[in-house]
Amino acid sequence: MIGPDGPAPLSERLTRLARVTGELVDADSVEAVCKAVVTYGAEAVGADVASMSLLGDDRRTVRLMALSGGHAGDEETWRTYPLGLRTPSAEAIRTGSRLLVTGREDIARRFPDMPDRGGRTVVALPLTARGSVIGAIGLVFTHARELDDAEVELLEILASACAQSVGRITAQDDAGRQAARLAFLIEAATELAGSLDYQETLGNVARLAVPTFADWCAIDVVDDGRLRRLAVAHVDPAKVELAHQLAERYPPDPDGTYGAWQVMRTGRSELIPEITDELIAAAAVDEDHAAIARALHLRSAVTVPLMARGRVRGVITWVTAESERHFTIDDLVLAEELAKRAAVSLDNAELHSETLAAAVQLQRAVLPDSLSASSRWDLGHHYSPAGRTEVGGDFYDVVELDDGRLVMFIGDVMGRGVGAAAAMAQVRAAVRAYASLDPSPALVLARLDAMFERYGSEQLVTLLYLLADPQADTVTVANAGHPPPVLLRADGSAQQLPSADGPPLGVGAPRRTEEHVAFAPGDAVVAFTDGLIERRGEDITDGQERLAGAAAALAGEPPAELVQSLVERVCDPSRDDDVAVLAARRVV
Repeated sequence: MIGPDGPAPLSERLTRLARVTGELVDADSVEAVCKAVVTYGAEAVGADVASMSLLGDDRRTVRLMALSGGHAGDEETWRTYPLGLRTPSAEAIRTGSRLLVTGREDIARRFPDMPDRGGRTVVALPLTARGSVIGAIGLVFTHARELDDAEVELLEILASACAQSVGRITAQDDAGRQAARLAFLIEAATELAGSLDYQETLGNVARLAVPTFADWCAIDVVDDGRLRRLAVAHVDPAKVELAHQLAERYPPDPDGTYGAWQVMRTGRSELIPEITDELIAAAAVDEDHAAIARALHLRSAVTVPLMARGRVRGVITWVTAESERHFTIDDLVLAEELAKRAAVSLDNAELHSETLAAAVQLQRAVLPDSLSASSRWDLGHHYSPAGRTEVGGDFYDVVELDDGRLVMFIGDVMGRGVGAAAAMAQVRAAVRAYASLDPSPALVLARLDAMFERYGSEQLVTLLYLLADPQADTVTVANAGHPPPVLLRADGSAQQLPSADGPPLGVGAPRRTEEHVAFAPGDAVVAFTDGLIERRGEDITDGQERLAGAAAALAGEPPAELVQSLVERVCDPSRDDDVAVLAARRVV
């Protein structure tokens, strides 16, 4: 990792680290994040060994996600290990603090469980997302290495971007699974409620379940005192007839203690996490029966009652086979929900609220829970979704620099859904990364333009970026197609800044300009997305003037109360867009 002339110059290393951080915002999988960190990140700083680990779901183990520069067999040996081991990554996860240890003796004494790879300097950086440590980045240098303060700071930014990317991807995956489950429930319930042909409808529902949630699905109804298999769907159409034969030749035992009849009698669902060969043998009537069951390659099953008007009318059975998947309690809950909706009309309001909750959860996953700064600044922020079932693209953040300057930005990704949320998270992380290199507004926007031009994007993004400097008594503004902010003077007057002087990000790379405005103690700036001021049939300038008037009337309120009051006074209750508001007052 080190050239013949020693480490690369600091400026070059910092540039490489910034480039890696930029790549993280485009990562679309945890694997891509790992590769960027352990391969390109290690190369950027000259580390000989690099690893990325994540805390296990049980929060007692650590999973090695990626490793570069290790020895053969290291990945297998350290694939999963106890959190209590004395290694740099484990300690960084336990403590949530950055570690930097130099000297082989000190390293061996402090980390006795760490394999000796000739390390003379080790660095471990905790990965923190939404206030919790989720993993760590480990770096080993086989030479004594002193890291410059700027390099350490950028490494921490790299770890933050890494954690945000992992959190974003995980939230997207969770929201995707939840959305798929809800979409299936909606589609299946619509089929059941909307068709007059009950048998055809049940057949459609059986097919909808395969292969998304099961390898095959069977629906049985009571007919003249016996269960009649009304519908069967299988991932392998050739096995559908085999399933029908099994039901015809070997109907369920009405007196059985488990299975379809037991569910019919009790009205209680049944979950078989694992269908063992012993279970098949015990349930089989004869060898042919067992042979057919084995030929279906059964692995797990869920059977739920089909109830309507307080009466069990049939059962729905989901089975996994070739996929080798095993059903869980969550799957049982989903099956019960489907069964309910298969027997009664769909409760649209409930499904809407569930879908909206999933969308808001994703939105919250990539927005800051809180904003913090020193006593020199008083901050306020607000976000509220539009009430639709798709996540929006509003985002914002505040970063106080070491020299007391305050970076504020707020933006809006055009469009809705997971794609907009992903772009929102990417741009937010990129702004923070570029601001750490040089917070100059025009330069940050120019770098974002270059990022969009290089990597491409299907979304347009408006962005307002402000840099408040208490030493110069100014706030510098650069605007990429976003509604302009309102400045509230200490005397209670309001100043509406001019509209954007440049297009949104993602439509080319124009020359960005910036505007300097006086910003004295007691002054405040209010930034917002267009959802706050837009109204149907009204010019947006009318909304801007209405906001400026309301802000002037509320100028004396602390920013936290100010933003809430603005939303109540200005926002259109019938809006169909998200609303984000960000305010900062200079205290001294």
